[in-house]
Amino acid sequence: MRIYQTFRISVVAIFCAFFPLATTCHAAPDAAQIIGAQDPAALDIPNVPRPVLWKDSSQPVDARVQDLISRMSLAEKASQLMADAPALPRLGLPAYSYRNECAHGVAGAGIATVFPQTIGMSATWDAPLIQEEADVASTEARAIFNNYTANHNGTSIIHHGLSFYAPNINIVRDPRWGRGQETFGEDPFLTSQMAIAFIQGMQGDNPKYDKTIACAKHFAVHSGPEATRRNFNDAPPERDLYETYLVAFQAAVQQGHVGSVMGSYNALYGVPNCANPFLLTDILRDKWGFQGYVVSDGGAIANIWRWHKYVATPEEAAAAAVKAGCNLFSATFSAGKYPRHDYESLGNLLKENLLTEAQIDGAITRTLTARFKLGLFDPPQDVPWSNIGLEQNDTSEHQALALKVAEESIVLLKNQCVLPLDRGKIKRIAVIGPNADATKMLFGNYNGTASHPVTILDGIKAVAGPNIEVTCTYGCPLAISNDNSNQPTPEMTAEAIAEAKAADVVIYVGGLDSTLECEEHDVEYQGFIAGDRKRIELPSPQEDLLKALYGTGKPVIFVNCTGSAIAMPWEASHLPAIVQAWYPGEQGGRAVGEVLFGEVNPAGRLPLTFYQSTTDLPDFDDYSMSNRTYRYFNGQPLYAFGHGLSYTTFKFSGPKLDSKTIAPDGTVRVSFTVKNTGARDGDEVAQVYFRHVDSAVPQPKLALCSFVRVHLASGSKAGITLNIPAERFRYWDTTTKQYVVEPGKYQLLIGGASDDIRLKVPVKIGS
Repeated sequence: MRIYQTFRISVVAIFCAFFPLATTCHAAPDAAQIIGAQDPAALDIPNVPRPVLWKDSSQPVDARVQDLISRMSLAEKASQLMADAPALPRLGLPAYSYRNECAHGVAGAGIATVFPQTIGMSATWDAPLIQEEADVASTEARAIFNNYTANHNGTSIIHHGLSFYAPNINIVRDPRWGRGQETFGEDPFLTSQMAIAFIQGMQGDNPKYDKTIACAKHFAVHSGPEATRRNFNDAPPERDLYETYLVAFQAAVQQGHVGSVMGSYNALYGVPNCANPFLLTDILRDKWGFQGYVVSDGGAIANIWRWHKYVATPEEAAAAAVKAGCNLFSATFSAGKYPRHDYESLGNLLKENLLTEAQIDGAITRTLTARFKLGLFDPPQDVPWSNIGLEQNDTSEHQALALKVAEESIVLLKNQCVLPLDRGKIKRIAVIGPNADATKMLFGNYNGTASHPVTILDGIKAVAGPNIEVTCTYGCPLAISNDNSNQPTPEMTAEAIAEAKAADVVIYVGGLDSTLECEEHDVEYQGFIAGDRKRIELPSPQEDLLKALYGTGKPVIFVNCTGSAIAMPWEASHLPAIVQAWYPGEQGGRAVGEVLFGEVNPAGRLPLTFYQSTTDLPDFDDYSMSNRTYRYFNGQPLYAFGHGLSYTTFKFSGPKLDSKTIAPDGTVRVSFTVKNTGARDGDEVAQVYFRHVDSAVPQPKLALCSFVRVHLASGSKAGITLNIPAERFRYWDTTTKQYVVEPGKYQLLIGGASDDIRLKVPVKIGS
């Protein structure tokens, strides 16, 4: 009985310790406060002298982990099931927080390089660049971690660890979702390639140690609505599950070798995902061979009983999660929204025969293995990154890389001979709009603190030079509050129009920011709910102002800053130029200025479809992919997936295959030439799609299967060869319950966008 009593008391104390973390960063509690008795006899641990294998770095990791676990009491084991794991001084085990963020640079830990938000990273269509960015972010993570641990012996706090809740590889099936900005977009293949690059950059390629640990989230079938995410049940058609929602996760596991996976809030086919053995065991471990640990999303274990009503008690919820394959419980970030007793459940698990000690051992084996692979228990001289100091955080080289990613992310949506701006013809520029001088907009969400952020106004001024006068006025709010208290006044509008009339060119900087589209949050603005959008059109005060500015007769360039697609048919029809800048990070303002003046030739490409109207979209709650994304949309998009203009032109020619027929398990090698036929140097993103010609089952209209970004000087050309495994043409057979590469006729479609196909090449898959 003493075991269970100690076990219960310790876990209650552990869970109670987590909720202050909702508002501030506290160190994980010392085990002396939690466990109480430190005498092995009092903990019912046999006090048998034996070699301390787990501290011996020459031993295999598996043996070290099991040795450490064998020395723990049940209470101590239970304490390590939490994402803020306490120190165990009796064993010499330091505290560790698994809760860290690094979607686009280290977040929440003070000064760090802030790269463009994830959707902008994807718009680069440059996987090697994203791997380089992730490697830099992991270097800064090591610097921050090393500095903290050197000054806080044996403690750990949120945002200062080495295991990160990134990347978010959910598919943006609907642009109304407020967290689309955190993802790589709507396409499973593009998302997969970006995820693999990001994971490999974060984790490194050392054969013994991980530089940091990435986490593929949110597993799975998770993309809003935010207001009901804690109890929403998804039931997509079976083929959509396997052909859209699971694809990137499989790539992250099997090709990226991601170290952890986060279970999502929602349920799938009636089973909450953090208690879903179909997802966490059958697919993730048994089918895909995942070797890392599974962590719940914040507060997701409480949702199992509280919101999903899947089980009746917290104890049953915790047991269901562990049995299904969830190895680590992450506390909620909701600032006391959920009472702490939701988590006071593990203490009764053994007592009520809901869980066995062996199942607890299996869970902490996964998480402790990750800490060993980070080198946290090894001599510093053995771990390659132990000597990284803060001098390698936020360096000028890292800031330059943030600028490069921002430059490559910007998409030129429309241009009618107004861009690039000609310094010889312009004396005065009116920069107008709520995002013009907004620092917060640059960062999106899950961001760090930039030491020298450059707003778009600052960037335009810097690039324009001393001979061009640049004025700025706010003009209007991003959106109207529910109480109408921030309606633009006639004076605001009049000032904006006067500035426009006095200028040679108007640059309007608008869109959204992360106070409007975001994670579950109370958003008190018209057209928004809980972080999502009710409608995808540009908010009315901005469109009204743009129409007024257009009425001045001056050329109006619209710089749109958003984390997802905006419907803007009037702007697309009337304005001479539209630039999609996303949330471009700390150097985003400089990058926008360079694109506007032609110092950088834009080559970003859309990672998602820009629709004409909210009426183009199916119901937000519908998780079927029917009439969603470029692969299945039946309408005419405003701007298609893969779209992006340049200040130069490119010609595609000479397509060749190494073989016109390949086996279902073979690879086709396609070659073609891309030539820069314009007067400026620039980048082209060569995109290859495939189409089934005679499939026995319904198929997408077309689907991305390869791409490459290439730089070409004016007049030069490059031969491009891409190897495309036939496996990329697979679909899910609902009868045999497996992926199938169907024999028959296909086309490879090569071009500059999903609606800009230049070359069509037939290929056959033989049986």
